[in-house]
Amino acid sequence: MFPIPQLQFRSENASYRIDSDAAEQQIRQPRPTQEIEQVPAQMDIKQPKGTMDIDQSKAWDALGKANNMEVMLRIYSGARDVWLQGIAKRVEDGNRMWAIHEGGNPIADMGQDFRVSFPEMNFAGEPSYDNVDIHYEAGKPDIQVQEGGAKITARVNPPEISAQRGKFDFQMLSYAKIEFTPPQIDTKL
Repeated sequence: MFPIPQLQFRSENASYRIDSDAAEQQIRQPRPTQEIEQVPAQMDIKQPKGTMDIDQSKAWDALGKANNMEVMLRIYSGARDVWLQGIAKRVEDGNRMWAIHEGGNPIADMGQDFRVSFPEMNFAGEPSYDNVDIHYEAGKPDIQVQEGGAKITARVNPPEISAQRGKFDFQMLSYAKIEFTPPQIDTKL
């Protein structure tokens, strides 16, 4: 029997080295920039003067210093009463003289009562606490308002991004290999 030749082999795995550093990334988001400008409201107020009317004509009339036409009209309208009172006095004096037969001395009595006097004529107006009329009208204020407000300016700031590349180092230390060793064959047979 012959021996069966055997094929021998030897294998080696590949060996390698990997060195890696992860990448780094930094992101910073600044806040938005905002500018606010306050615009004040404006107000314009105009106050016109009020008007006041004072009517003192009744007061002057009560003092007897009204205008001439009013005084003349009063004297004219009062003259009729004075005239009627004068007629009544003359009638009374005539009646007294007519009744002389009843006794008394009417002529002497009338002479004693005689005096030169003028009849009272009221040519002044009626006095009253309310003789001065006052009317006041306030001026209406003119108010103009111009609205203010705020001017807002906003600006978005972009993100600040910084990155460092990662590192990857691959090194092959040895390759895989297989070695076959053939059997020795005896060729002398």
